[in-house]
Amino acid sequence: MTDFAIAAEPREENGRRASRRLRRTGMVPAVLYGDGKPALGLSIEARLLRKLLPDDRAYTSVITLEFPKGKETALIRDIQMHPYKEEVLHMDFLRVHAGERVHLHVPIHFLNETTCAGIKAGGVLHRALVEVEVEAPVGRLPEAIEIDIGKLLVGESLHLSQITVPEGIILLPLQHEDDKEIVSIHNPRTGAEAEEAPETTT
Repeated sequence: MTDFAIAAEPREENGRRASRRLRRTGMVPAVLYGDGKPALGLSIEARLLRKLLPDDRAYTSVITLEFPKGKETALIRDIQMHPYKEEVLHMDFLRVHAGERVHLHVPIHFLNETTCAGIKAGGVLHRALVEVEVEAPVGRLPEAIEIDIGKLLVGESLHLSQITVPEGIILLPLQHEDDKEIVSIHNPRTGAEAEEAPETTT
């Protein structure tokens, strides 16, 4: 896990007009909440976010918000983007602290895709999941769940119950007996044969 730090300033004014005025000065309005404390309005320089957000690790890492008079540690919880510009309109942060267990969605990365036995045999890869919700302790948040599909054959699939995750990480769908399929290798001829099969009458 990589920790990130970014400068922030408290803000007293709320509402759409105040937010628009803030954005005109190159700042982005945001809110920090959670941990049993009152919500805190804050602002962050847009230029700093343009450096932070392209790094995918920032979405599953602890962010240190550095205020003029102290620091807060948090996770990014929501980002509101402009409808057609690459511009952040608002952000939500969730307070976290050492030892706390949190829920978050993390991406799934597939390893050895280019050497996958099923793909080399002509199969088609189907990604049923691209991310999964996990519970993990702050300080050990996974940047991604890595799954080796190198030995997966045509007609085979992998489900959440079949993968191994680092100690202390819980796959939340399994807590609800929802053993989701993650990935499978399909035979490309199966679909074509099904479409060409003559209709039967009774």
